[in-house]
Amino acid sequence: MFNSYLENTLVLDVEKCNGCTLCVTVCPHQVFAVVDHRAQIIHSTACMECGACMVNCAAGAITVHSGVGCASAMINAALTGKKEVSCGCC
Repeated sequence: MFNSYLENTLVLDVEKCNGCTLCVTVCPHQVFAVVDHRAQIIHSTACMECGACMVNCAAGAITVHSGVGCASAMINAALTGKKEVSCGCC
C-alpha cells in the first residue's frame, strides 16, 4: 500500500516499512508517526521535501524529490540573499 499526496512528492510504501522510527526522528516537521510498527504519514502538508526521511530510511520505504519544495526555496533564498521565500505552496 502506498501513501502519497498531491501537496508534494512524498510517497511512503507502508509494506516496505520496518518500523525503525528514523523517519519520525529526522523529520523537522513531524510528518510521520509509527503506528502498529509501521510508519504513517500524519501531516502530509507539513512536508517541505528536504529528503531527510528518504536518506535515513534503510528499508527504502520513502521517496521524495528533494530540491523541489519549500526546503529548496529556503536554501535558494538564503544563498541568493532574497528576503521573500516562495515555494508555491503558501
